[in-house]
Parts: sequence; structure tokens; C-alpha cells
Amino acid sequence: MSDTASLVSAVEILGAVEESYKTILTPEAIAFLVLLHRTFNPTRKALLARRRARQAALDGGILPTFLPETKFVRDDPTWQGAPPAPGLVDRRVEITGPTDRKMVINALNSDVWTYMADFEDATAPTWENLVSGQVNLYDAIRNQVDFTPPGGKAYKLRTDRVLPTLIVRPRGWHLDEKHFVVDGEPISGSIFDFGLYFFHNAHELVKRGFGPYFYLPKMESHLEARLWNDIFKLSQDMIAMPRGTIRGTVLIETILAAFEMEEIIYELREHSSGLNCGRWDYIFSFIKKFRQNPAFVLPDRSAVTMTSPFMEAYVKLLIKTCHKRGVHAMGGMAAQIPIKTDAAANKAAMENVYKDKLREVTAGHDGTWVAHPALAAIASEVFNKHMPTPNQLFKRTEDVFVTEADLLNSNVPGVVTEDGIRKNLDIGLGYMEAWVRGVGCVPINYLMEDAATAEVSRSQLWQWVRHQVTTAEGIKVNKDYALRILEEETAKLEKAAPKGNKFRQAAQHFSTQITGEDYADFLTTLLYDDITKINSKSAKL
Repeated sequence: MSDTASLVSAVEILGAVEESYKTILTPEAIAFLVLLHRTFNPTRKALLARRRARQAALDGGILPTFLPETKFVRDDPTWQGAPPAPGLVDRRVEITGPTDRKMVINALNSDVWTYMADFEDATAPTWENLVSGQVNLYDAIRNQVDFTPPGGKAYKLRTDRVLPTLIVRPRGWHLDEKHFVVDGEPISGSIFDFGLYFFHNAHELVKRGFGPYFYLPKMESHLEARLWNDIFKLSQDMIAMPRGTIRGTVLIETILAAFEMEEIIYELREHSSGLNCGRWDYIFSFIKKFRQNPAFVLPDRSAVTMTSPFMEAYVKLLIKTCHKRGVHAMGGMAAQIPIKTDAAANKAAMENVYKDKLREVTAGHDGTWVAHPALAAIASEVFNKHMPTPNQLFKRTEDVFVTEADLLNSNVPGVVTEDGIRKNLDIGLGYMEAWVRGVGCVPINYLMEDAATAEVSRSQLWQWVRHQVTTAEGIKVNKDYALRILEEETAKLEKAAPKGNKFRQAAQHFSTQITGEDYADFLTTLLYDDITKINSKSAKL
């Protein structure tokens, strides 16, 4: 038996293998995944155990600090991250979205500089979504992604300009891929998404003048960045690609990672392409990590903005850190979508987008995110006016000093209201209902919601019940109250939705997460089994 055949024999594929998937699920690619899994999954599992231990310490009142053991990294002024890679010098506007074929074409046709194709929070990880998404990216890189659905309009890549640079976001370390089993255990979703994309496309991307570029989500420590860097190095070695060809931009979207920004860049060094302010996940993490501590109770979600003390401190530290180390400091998401039925409301929403992007560019960010192509023009206008250079890496903020107390400052003005409670329930239910139908990016109230905003919603509800807050209307928020309002909102949504909707199924899950008792690590892990279709026998390739 050849080495490849031996490695493939260790795998069970428990999802359907359509004919088009065979381009991706080749024996050589499967063998590549097996080697990555066997080499790195023990470290991944140890790091996840470390997360649980850290959470126990936080629950016990031990707050995070800048690490004394890595002070030498922070104090050494000589080291730098990698120079910007081809296609990543100017990243002033990036669009994000899932990897279905229509979305890939629309994103690449947008007037933006890069496109982040998302296997994470904007994708419900059904087997079909993940493997067909790999097929779509494979075809897009080779300019063969055009298609016409039956009875529909033709979707084609534009040819009048250079297409945006492609960046891929794999799933976070906490997620398994249960349809792909190696040696009897599910492969990491991170390794599955990264490995298939890298194996099939790395050399093709370089040939076309770019490289295999990634966004790295949900990390909680520099040791998790070290694991990514080890995977990058070995993966490049395995396909005879020079080390440093890969680039990874890390989303700083957990409060713990904010205390280790320099260390994260240091671990990735030759593969680093900067850090990004993952604002909604960061708020989620702030609530989640300190959920047992009454000093960290936040008001209505609408009151928690980028100018809230802990958010402002995190942005300042991220920009200072990135530019000190010569890498991009990317801004956050504008989730608004056009309001076609109300011109006045649309004008107000777009003005808010303008103000948000103006705050980012004047603060020193090198680029920003949009969720809808219509917002690209607004973001471009702001950045073109205030950043005539390709980036602002030269803009140092050495006079900015952010302390541990600044990062933990939860003094956010505002109150908890019944309207805020109902909005959280609507967002959580709306997103979860779509997710269990296999949709991971959902327009709700003219905002493009993904898993992060649903996480904020359920975490706030849990926190408010846990600490028995009193609303502005004078109502004590307890378990019975939360479940009653949940039932009312579910009934309203169910009535307004088409038959066959899954709001009741979503409410059953949501009801376990808002009583101040059980708390799932992530909604995506809570709901994952609802969208998996595990076959009893391994598919034949």
C-alpha cells in the first residue's frame, strides 16, 4: 500500500460525496489532511483544555493581565512582522461573506481591495456548504466560477479590472468537522478548511501573483497563534513552497487575546499580515469571559459602541501594536445593508457608516470591513480622502498608553430595557432559525447578522438573568420573565414567517441559554448536531 493509500485508509467520510466534490476530496488532499491532523490535533486539544482552565480562573475572580513571562517580547523594539505580501499592501476596503457561488462572484465583482471568503461565522457548517464552498473558491481562483442557475440570471466575474485579493477565514479551533473522521476522531474544522484550500490553491495563487492568505479567528492566546504558525511552516514544507508565502491576519475578537497582541504577531512573524478589530465577537467575549462577575454587567447592546471605554482602549492598543511591528491594523465591520423602502432611514444608516469609517481612518486603521457591496463606495470615499497612501503603517502612536485597567473598563453608560431584551431575543432567534436551516449570514432589521451578534444577544440575556438586573421600567429580569418574553417573541416570529420555519426549534435551544444557568461555549457548537447528517458508512471516492 502506498503512503497516500495508507493515510487515506485512516479516514471515514461520513457526508455525501457529490461528483463535483471529487475535485477537492482527492486522495492526495485527504492524505495531507491526515498528516496535519495527526501532527497537530493533540496540541489543539491541549490548548482547548487550557481555555477551560483559564475560564475557571476567571470565574474565580482572577482577571487577565499582560503576561510577565513574555515581557521580553513586548520590550524588544527590534523585531517586526512580515512586509505586506503581494495584494495585501493596500487593504482599505475589505468585503466579507459566505462561500456560496453567487456570493463569491458578487464579492469578487465589488469595488473593494480584498474579499474575505468566510467558512466561519457567516457560514452554517453543513457538509454541503463547506465542500461546495471549497469547490467555488477553487473555481474562482481559476476564473471558471461563472454560472447561470435554472431560469435565472447569469453570474460572471468582471473582466474590466483586477479582482480583489482573496483571503479565507477557516473555522476556529473549538469546532470539529464530524463528517471527516481520522483514526476514529473528527478532524478540526480549522485544519479541514485551511488544509483543503491551501493544498489545492497555494501554488495556483502564487502563479497568479498573490498567495494563500488567511484570517484567523477566535484565538485566546499567543500559544494558539504559535500552533497556526507551526501548521503554516509544515504545510509549506510539504508542498515545496518557501516559508513566509502564507499570510495570516488575526482577528482580535477575544478579551484574552487583547492582552497578548504583540505576542500573537511575534509568534506568526514571517507569516503575519496584521490584526483586525473583530468588534462584535470582542463584545461577546467580554461578556462571556466575565459573565460570573457582577462588575462586568453591560447595558443594552445599542449602548455598547466603539467609544465605550473598553472598546476604545482595545482599538488604540491594536493600532499602536500593529504599527510598532510593521503590520496592518484593520478596522471592523459595517453590517448595515441598504433600506430600499425608506429613503430617510437609509440616509441616516449610511451617514452612520460614514461616521464609523471616518473614526477608523482618523484613528489610524489601514482598512475596514463592509458586509454589503453598496457600502464599499462609502468606505472607499472616506479612506481615499483621509488615507491617500496605500496604508498608514508609518503612523505611530507611541504616546498612547493603554493599561490593563483600560482594557477591563466596563463603565458603559446606559440601562437595560425591555425593548433591548426583546431585540436581543429577536436577533438570537432570527439568526439561530436561519442557522439550523443551513444559512449563516442573515439580514435582520437591515443589518447583516452573523454568529457574533447572536452570541452578544444570548450572552447579555444570560448575564442579565444571572445578576437579576432591573430594567429601566422597573422589572427584575429573572428566569421566568426571560422565558415568558422568549415565548412571546417566538410566537410573533413564527406567525409572521412562512410555514416550515424553525423558530420553535431555535427557541428550544435558546431557552437553555438565557436563564443564567447553562451556558454553551459557543452557539455554533450548541447547534452543530442539528445540521449534521452523518452517514452510517464512509463514502467511496
